[in-house]
Amino acid sequence: MILGPVFFYLGVLCEKSKPNWFIGIRTPWTLSNERVWEKTHRVGGKLFKIAGVLTLLGIFFKKWSFLFVVLPVLAAVLFAVVYSYVAYQKETKKATT
Repeated sequence: MILGPVFFYLGVLCEKSKPNWFIGIRTPWTLSNERVWEKTHRVGGKLFKIAGVLTLLGIFFKKWSFLFVVLPVLAAVLFAVVYSYVAYQKETKKATT
């Protein structure tokens, strides 16, 4: 399962990425606010590292290994997108008060 280490490494890269238009969790909210980008990528990086570890655990459960790849990654992506929206809402609310 090469995907486990790949997802873990993507988590490391995600945590260190700077705002850009090409790589990362590029939602409208992360692209419009640098603080939201940092928060989202910090959380997304941790989630992708966890997904990488869970994917590696799929080695021990051959029958369910597909689910050990798909579910953690889907959960990480969905959570990161929702988190970016919530973080953006909090940041804009802070800026207006």
